[in-house]
Amino acid sequence: MVRVPATSANLGPGFDSLGLALSLYDEVEVGLVSDDGPDAGQGSGVEVHVEGEGAGELDTGEGHLIVRAIRATLDLAGAPQPRHLRLRCRNRIPHARGLGSSSAAICAGILAARALAAPWLSDDEVFALATRMEGHPDNVAPCLSGGLTIAWSDRSGTPHKLELSPHGGVQPVVCVPRTRLSTEEARGLLPKDVPHADAAANAGRAALLIAALTQRPESGLLLAATEDRLHQTYRAPAMPATADLVERLRVAGVPAVVSGAGPTVLVFGTADTHDLIASEVGSDWHIQRLDVDRSGASVESPETR
Repeated sequence: MVRVPATSANLGPGFDSLGLALSLYDEVEVGLVSDDGPDAGQGSGVEVHVEGEGAGELDTGEGHLIVRAIRATLDLAGAPQPRHLRLRCRNRIPHARGLGSSSAAICAGILAARALAAPWLSDDEVFALATRMEGHPDNVAPCLSGGLTIAWSDRSGTPHKLELSPHGGVQPVVCVPRTRLSTEEARGLLPKDVPHADAAANAGRAALLIAALTQRPESGLLLAATEDRLHQTYRAPAMPATADLVERLRVAGVPAVVSGAGPTVLVFGTADTHDLIASEVGSDWHIQRLDVDRSGASVESPETR
């Protein structure tokens, strides 16, 4: 079984680079049947059973993202493709809400394939494949490593990540709306160029955010550190309720940002801000107080369960 955490990317100013793992998990059980295995008499094909988020909506055949990730991993490793593939998915991460559901699925498939048929794949190869499938590393990095991550790619396009340990006082709260928004739609709203002053402001805020999350998570410092000028304003037309909620919370002194591409709102709260968050959010949002996941994705074999 593979257990993968939800993630929030960007965290305000850290566009496509900062990510945080959250204590909300999908669990996937994967079984491979080869031509010479003990279950070789079974028919060929793919079986995908989905419980929770996405049940009745997701592809249950070759088009399922976890299946595609398994296939890609086995091809990368030079391992044979199984004749029969079985998946049981217990999904808790909301889909198309900016909480890394696609990254979680990709990481789950890659790690399952490595555990079952390609143990020689390195962590770097796993991260590179996950980044290639997702398109950017900001969600897959914390999903694999846990905690707070900084991700970047060098000039050759090779992705890298650095794992940091957030301060124990960091308390993530997610406000999840009923509406969905695809990452592709949200990215389509971004301009090709931004003012130099905005880029400089975000660079400073991103540096400050690292210090605030790892050393001094006071609300005032986090409020300043989470200011963004690169992406949230441009994406606001696609999620007006999210933009409005972020603005109202920030005016009230609460560090709030768009989680990933949205439309979920991520808040860095404290014990005394939860009531304020609830009063601003209203009944159309699901508020969930989470912890920082500090270990990342994990794999448990049947023998150890």
